[in-house]
Amino acid sequence: MKLSDFDFELPEELIATRPAVPRSSARLLVAEGATITDGIVTDLVDWLRPGDRLVLNDTKVIPARLMGVRIRQGAQGESSAKIEVTLLEPRAEGTWSALIKPLRKLKPGEEVIFNHDLRARLLGIEDGQGHLAFNLDGDDFDAALNAAGAMPLPPYIAAKRPADARDNEDYQTVFARNKGAVAAPTASLHFDQALLDALARRGVAFTHVTLHVGAGTFLPVKVEDVTTHRMHAEWGKVSAEAAAEIAATKAAGGRVIPVGTTALRLIESAGRTGHIDAWEGDTDIFIYPGFEFRIADGLMTNFHLPKSTLMMLVSALMGPEAIRAIYAHAIRNRYRFFSYGDASLLLPDRGERRKPTK
Repeated sequence: MKLSDFDFELPEELIATRPAVPRSSARLLVAEGATITDGIVTDLVDWLRPGDRLVLNDTKVIPARLMGVRIRQGAQGESSAKIEVTLLEPRAEGTWSALIKPLRKLKPGEEVIFNHDLRARLLGIEDGQGHLAFNLDGDDFDAALNAAGAMPLPPYIAAKRPADARDNEDYQTVFARNKGAVAAPTASLHFDQALLDALARRGVAFTHVTLHVGAGTFLPVKVEDVTTHRMHAEWGKVSAEAAAEIAATKAAGGRVIPVGTTALRLIESAGRTGHIDAWEGDTDIFIYPGFEFRIADGLMTNFHLPKSTLMMLVSALMGPEAIRAIYAHAIRNRYRFFSYGDASLLLPDRGERRKPTK
């Protein structure tokens, strides 16, 4: 299985740099096996059935991108350097691993000053990442980070424009509650309260799980034989209540449809025995064609980067040929791609056909 099997040509103008307004007005491609239907996200009310369950990742994105200054005293006097820090994940005793640019301009023991309240000392460097200790912790750290930080937009958006005040709302789901992600579970960005209420009236149930999305979600696959790729690990939790809800839906014949690849990876991590149980820990589950899905009956997701692990995941769910056709259709019909782009509802062909109940 080669990396090139998951490549495709994407016109750059299809990369979305802002979301649809309102959120639920984004376009929705529905694929039932090989059958493709074009619609909008609010059509979920017609496509989902009473008794179906959506699994939502309630992680909350922190303003993880910080701009600061390193000041150094030397023989030539005082010098300074601008330093960009992107927090990756918390470590022991309140410290953080982080990407630092330019790393060569910061030495262990030196401080980066972000504003009059917040600063961090570089404790060390490991695998190209910095290990930072901040001067604040707890609620004081959260408040200072909210004041100094910016939303960590994906590289393909950040290359086109800087984060701004709009992103503080746009790049956060309406049900975010557990802080810790440095990237949004972007399929969930399409939901507003009006859509959630309409789905509930339809008889669709919701289960919340938490997976803190890391910056590793944007790391490229560098090996040609994709089966040798090593996935980054991310922390997640499926509560006993969430596991019981999902198990009850499966037992009743309803469909369990995660919203986003993060929710899918998490429930499949918790369900490798064939029955979903409460689960907590780091998951590095890698889903590519040949994977046996035990819990998910479908997936709502955005359109993903060429040659990414997410393209491998959707290819595993729908089949490589079907995904190639779906993506060709999306490009031909000018769907918007990536984090702020349009959505797809992927329903594998299990011999069942239906039309939306409009």
